[in-house]
Amino acid sequence: MPISVGGRGIGPINPARPRGFYNKKLLRRQTLYEFIMKDLSKDLFNPIAGEDFVKMFDENYGKQETLQGYATKGTVKDIRGDFVLVDVGLKSEGRVPLKEFGASVPAVGDIIDVFVERYESREGTAVLSYAKARAEKAWKELEKMVAEGIDPEGTIIDVVRGGYTVDINGVFAFMPSSQVDHKPIRDAKSMIGLKDKFRVLKMDALRTNAIVSRRAIQSDTIAAAQKEALKNIELGAVLEGTVKNITDYGVFIDLGGIDGLLHVTDLSWKRVNHPRELVHVGEKIKVKVIQFDPETHRISLGAKQLEEDPWETASRAFNVGDTVTGKVSSVTDYGAFIDLGNNIEGLVHMSELSWTNKNIHPSKVLQNGQEVNVMVLDIDQEKRRISLGYKQLQPNPWKQFAETHNVGDVITGPIKNTTEFGLFVALTPELDGMVHISDLSWNRLDEEELKKFVRGQEVTAKILDINPEKERVTLGIKQLTAGADNNAASIKKGAVLSGTVSAITPDELILDLPNDIKGTIRRTDLSREKSEQDTSKFKVGDTVEASVVSVEGNNVKLSIRALQVTLEKQAVKEYANEADSGSVLGDILGAAIENSKK
Repeated sequence: MPISVGGRGIGPINPARPRGFYNKKLLRRQTLYEFIMKDLSKDLFNPIAGEDFVKMFDENYGKQETLQGYATKGTVKDIRGDFVLVDVGLKSEGRVPLKEFGASVPAVGDIIDVFVERYESREGTAVLSYAKARAEKAWKELEKMVAEGIDPEGTIIDVVRGGYTVDINGVFAFMPSSQVDHKPIRDAKSMIGLKDKFRVLKMDALRTNAIVSRRAIQSDTIAAAQKEALKNIELGAVLEGTVKNITDYGVFIDLGGIDGLLHVTDLSWKRVNHPRELVHVGEKIKVKVIQFDPETHRISLGAKQLEEDPWETASRAFNVGDTVTGKVSSVTDYGAFIDLGNNIEGLVHMSELSWTNKNIHPSKVLQNGQEVNVMVLDIDQEKRRISLGYKQLQPNPWKQFAETHNVGDVITGPIKNTTEFGLFVALTPELDGMVHISDLSWNRLDEEELKKFVRGQEVTAKILDINPEKERVTLGIKQLTAGADNNAASIKKGAVLSGTVSAITPDELILDLPNDIKGTIRRTDLSREKSEQDTSKFKVGDTVEASVVSVEGNNVKLSIRALQVTLEKQAVKEYANEADSGSVLGDILGAAIENSKK
């Protein structure tokens, strides 16, 4: 307990007192006082002849340089220039810099708290500090509040390295950046001027500094709110929450202290590109608890579950073949989504947009917000999909061509494109017909014949086939001269011919037969064995023998496989006729096959 001398607390010296320092004269006064008190303690409590030794000590020693390093009260005597004269009971008034008072300058006669810093002369003129006195008083008040478990109020006044400076009633405390809020702060300076309660995490009396946290108080508040909110969380509960954050995959909803996730697929029965299309931060919405884990406190929410599922009635509302009206809600690279009403959308795939252009980009046909008529092509109740067609309600140019043209008609048009298997010739501005490489010439069936034709060249061809369902028109150029040099007319099906390989493709061999006749053997007709069905096993100039399968104009289709089967049948018949009555059928077949191979 401090010793009272002359009504002022002067001792004993506290080594941990902020801004204090040891005073040799003060130590001597204290030692002398203790000596007197020890020697006359009995008489102090039993005064002799009415003497007051405490008063006597105070009169002789108590007012002599005993306040240095301590806070005390003083009376304002005068204001001169840039300092204020304050009487603290010493031989002369002390001085307080005027700037320490700021805008609240005291008046003469006011009693204020000051801190005795030092003496500047033998007369005992003291240098006083109003700010340090306030700081010491504030520090003691802060220590008291912390001891009582009270969170003091303060104001964030500056941003410093690693955190903030907080003014707590005169005590300047440090708050780390991680302790300012439970959520990240993007602009640190935006927190300057914020008044709130702060929790003292650490105090250092020797250095008079403190570390505080605002987040710790928030955590207590959040924990209490979560505990209260969890009382209302149960599977199937309908709650009102506030949109807290929006991501690509969903929305986080504040349910009053605890967050739940509203996934994008549970926002609406219709397709949603991004949650921002339907909600915004701060909006209050009703949601339903569709999943809840009491241990991890993970909550899954749904908004569409509060509405009737439109797909339950979709099969009754729409039928395949119906023509319906809708509005284009979204255009993608693979098609366009059509809003059919009642939160149901259908897809028009890019292949169903145009009769003639299968790879056209949907944006070149349909635009967002456009009202269109479409046809229902398919309904998949299980997958919640409706396939729609746009071209089906447009005139079909393939059917129109079939109605105005016949097989055998001759047409003339430019070559639109050439490929390794033939030509595409323009029939109309929208339609193309194909001339297969085999229909270019009666005499040649190779790439050299194809090279005679170039893109843009006008050609005349005969219509060989019209198929509106497959959207295909087959043309032929050689058919314009059919029979002019048809040397293959006398060749019969099943005849065995020998020819020379003149060209090889991965899918067929092309043979030169006698009388300028061309023959072809498909890869699958090269052998009965699949391992031998490989055109790479042959080379140009090889002689090949095969059976005639069919004759088309001056082109003969052959098959080695068919020849093998014919030879085996003949061999079996011959061996069966020559076999003894004791021969086994297996021996006959084996010998026949061996002979056919030879």
